[in-house]
Amino acid sequence: MGNITGIDFAVLTSDKWVLCPNYIRGGVLMSSLTNRGWRVMHFFLIGLLLIGLGASQAWAEETAMKDGGIEAGKWVLGMRAGFAPLTQQLSPNTSTDVGSLVNFEALYSLNTWLLLGMMVEWERHSVSVERPSADLGHQDTVSVLPTVEIRPVRLGPIVPYVNMGFGVNVNSFGEASNVGTISPSNNFAWRLGWGADWIFTKQLAANVEMAYKINDGHATINNVRRDDWNASSFGFLFGLKMFF
Repeated sequence: MGNITGIDFAVLTSDKWVLCPNYIRGGVLMSSLTNRGWRVMHFFLIGLLLIGLGASQAWAEETAMKDGGIEAGKWVLGMRAGFAPLTQQLSPNTSTDVGSLVNFEALYSLNTWLLLGMMVEWERHSVSVERPSADLGHQDTVSVLPTVEIRPVRLGPIVPYVNMGFGVNVNSFGEASNVGTISPSNNFAWRLGWGADWIFTKQLAANVEMAYKINDGHATINNVRRDDWNASSFGFLFGLKMFF
């Protein structure tokens, strides 16, 4: 009890008042750090907002529709391959397989939407008799087509277009064994195509195109002319285009 009553309450009180400024300084420091943290967070959030707005504007500008699908004075080289079914029977009582198709083109842009150039296309179709079943061989066609192409707009990286060519179909026939001579005629060619380029860089694009081509003529079979010989086809092409 004596020890308890001997405690100097004044000293305890004095120590408490000595510690209080430390507590106060600590509180002020924590408050200052908290305020700085909020200011940094505010600046960070504002920066993210500005970056987001800038990216959104850049994306909108990139994907916005623009008049004209190409720069004036550009060369376009296309290399595509695909397949082409005939749009009808080649000739009565014949069957024709879906043919292989290879296409090369070189075009020059006169302005931002009009191109002129040349297209060369090769296709091959296996031909057989339906009744009785017999293999006749295959027909090859090389089409040489002066071409005009129109590119009215650009939709971000995608450039749709339509093209048309007039020229000649050079036809030949590779006969199977034990088959007489088959000589298809060379014919007027008209081709209407439409497709799109997916622009990767200023020099390179992926391409897909569909086209209808007229190849209607006659064939001479063992020195006998046959007028109903129609190899008109619908082609599907996939490949690359380069811009210079």
